Amino acid sequence: MAKWFSAPHATVFARITSFAQATFTAAIAFNLSLNPAFAGDPFRTSNPHNIGDKTEAAFKAVFQKGNYPEADSYIQQALSSEPNEPLAYAMKASLAYANKDLNTLETYSTKTLEIGQKLIASDPLRGNLYTAVGNFLEGAVIITRQGTGGAAQALGKLRQVYQYLDKAEAISANDPELNLIKGYMDLLLAVNLPFTNPDEAIQRLETNAAPRYLVDRGIAIAYRDLKNYSQALDYANRALKATSDNPELYYLKAQILSAQGKRQNNRQTLQDAIAHFDKALSKKSQLPADLAKQIEHERNSANNSLKSQN
Repeated sequence: MAKWFSAPHATVFARITSFAQATFTAAIAFNLSLNPAFAGDPFRTSNPHNIGDKTEAAFKAVFQKGNYPEADSYIQQALSSEPNEPLAYAMKASLAYANKDLNTLETYSTKTLEIGQKLIASDPLRGNLYTAVGNFLEGAVIITRQGTGGAAQALGKLRQVYQYLDKAEAISANDPELNLIKGYMDLLLAVNLPFTNPDEAIQRLETNAAPRYLVDRGIAIAYRDLKNYSQALDYANRALKATSDNPELYYLKAQILSAQGKRQNNRQTLQDAIAHFDKALSKKSQLPADLAKQIEHERNSANNSLKSQN
């Protein structure tokens, strides 16, 4: 397993964490208005678990709107008024990663782990789940700080992640929150590591995970990374139908169209990609600064490819 953290796979922890926005916190947001009967639980239509109002509002800000400053404001309120909700700490850690604030990432990764462990007594399913998340975030800190030098320690964290996920799965194998988070993790590892097959992870998401728009988003990213652009575009369009105000989804669709256009040497597809990059950039003030710069960089690349076809 040590080879998992040799180049280029030393970035697996970082890629999964940054996909968060793509990874843990991205895997647990939901348009709560779609399920008002269980407003305290965005995942389950039966046997709901209680999640605080401010944490819910942070979900909406990030994953309906793609509005990170608004989300951070709600998270700060959640940390005061809902101190026993591990998701609030996981979201704070994810936002810190997006802003390259490693000290805050480390602090709230540890808090996620601590609060997850405390929750095991009253809610063993979510307690074990967020203990896994906390260990994973701490692994991301190790890899970010130490690179391949932290491989052994990070591998130890990865083993703990799956030990606690197994405990959660033993409690409720079909739980949608569990399957969303584990499906994202399995899928991203499968895409990034050799000799792995993403089909099982995709099936986990398709069958048992929720909410649907985050399922579609995760699968779109997987197919993008697998260079299956037709499938990626299909799932990105599905996600956009449910979260059409989120600039990150226009960015995702732009990435897919750009790669497809370059592969096919197709001017129209590249023009469509540039239009979607522009839609994402129209709301760049609500995105992390580094993410906005990355979108601009990829837009310029698509534009250069278009010009080269003249």
